[in-house]
Amino acid sequence: MDVIANDLRACVEPTESIRFDFNNMLDKRVGYGRGVSAEVLEALRGKAAEALSAVQAARGTGWLEWTELPYQDESILSDIKDAARDIRERCDAFVLLGIGGSALGPACVHEALHPPRANELPAEKRGGPRMYFEDNIDPERMASLLEIIDPAKTCFNIITKSGATAETMSQYLIIRDALQRAFDGSPDWRRNIVVTTSANRGLLVEIARLEGFRSFVVPEGVGGRFSELSPVGLLAAAVGGVDICQLLKGAAVMDELCKQTDIMKNPALLEAALQFIASRDLGRNINVMMPYADGLRLFADWFCQLWAESLGKSVTRSGAEIYAGQTPVKALGVTDQHSQLQLYTEGPFDKVITIIKVESFRNETIIPHAPEGYPADIAFLGGITHNKLIEAERQGTEYALLKAGRMNKTIIVPSVCAYTVGQLLFFFEMATAFMGELLNIDAFNQPGVEESKLATFATLNHPAAKYEAKRREMAALPERDQAYIL
Repeated sequence: MDVIANDLRACVEPTESIRFDFNNMLDKRVGYGRGVSAEVLEALRGKAAEALSAVQAARGTGWLEWTELPYQDESILSDIKDAARDIRERCDAFVLLGIGGSALGPACVHEALHPPRANELPAEKRGGPRMYFEDNIDPERMASLLEIIDPAKTCFNIITKSGATAETMSQYLIIRDALQRAFDGSPDWRRNIVVTTSANRGLLVEIARLEGFRSFVVPEGVGGRFSELSPVGLLAAAVGGVDICQLLKGAAVMDELCKQTDIMKNPALLEAALQFIASRDLGRNINVMMPYADGLRLFADWFCQLWAESLGKSVTRSGAEIYAGQTPVKALGVTDQHSQLQLYTEGPFDKVITIIKVESFRNETIIPHAPEGYPADIAFLGGITHNKLIEAERQGTEYALLKAGRMNKTIIVPSVCAYTVGQLLFFFEMATAFMGELLNIDAFNQPGVEESKLATFATLNHPAAKYEAKRREMAALPERDQAYIL
């Protein structure tokens, strides 16, 4: 990944290397007091070096096992490829049942590397099963899924590390019942379920052993939002025909860059430093992710979970109150130029906008020439490609933000392929880890989410004794005042 800022350019230039242009984060571009100064960035070098050292010292251990995912044992990859080959040969559809990182990562990689309407293509053009990522429990959603698939010709990948995720396990029970009916009581229904869970603990691993399901392991020190490069994401990617070795290779290339001690040669460390200064000194507490490619739309969703769940913390590691975390917002270029850009250019100075630019798309769409007599404002488009138009729109957005003194930066992607997607994933994962160190918080826990889970299970009268105290706590809340319900 190249790091570009005016005359500064770190020389790392493989053919498909993504690049990081942070010119418009600097005050000499967006205006004094509205951007990061060279002096402040220089002053942060020492703290950034400490953050790098802390991450490097802990990598591969505890909740940083994900740092070693680009270098997985070949036997794991071979098993994934074998399972994917079997699923592709037997099944018309593949349904992933999971929530949070268990679904966002696989869905974002699939969308990035496949045509926008892949499921609607005929089988011979699609080249593999239809892919569905079911990450919610809206009852209408599950009902509609069962209307368009044949369970007997569908593989279901159940993903939950603990096996106690209520959303995913409720889906599993529905699917188990549907499969038993589809197979008319034959035990062959079990071939249509693959589970991805913990190796030796949790409820799903027990069920998998009881039923004889094929299983893949989520490494113990890999949290959901960092799990895309584990079997959580690799199986779905392989079933979809993605070259998972190229995905991991891209991540490994980015990992090497993220070990650089010089902040100006370490893109993820630089990203964390810029965001840290932007939030600490300039009040930029909203982080907008705006890819200019439909294929990267769900990448913004994946990023939002990564940034929010990792960095939204109320206390430091020592227990001091901090209430940290930028709020991530997803946007899509050019769609959201017509819905959000007005706020970004003229609203509060509280945002950093991250633009993703794609240099080469998989397709080119040429705009036909208009008939003679059409207005010039329409006719001038004739002969231009949508490729050129979307880039012009992106440049227009960047210019409007710059003119308004709004901090923004651009990730340049030569083309969206497994190799560059691997780089993007690992870049933002490492930036998140570095940002956690700069903030002195635990970027790998999620106590706020756990509180919600406790309250949910208590509401459902879960029989375990530990939920009784939560039920009493919730029951002690003041009654709602009906005067405030219209």
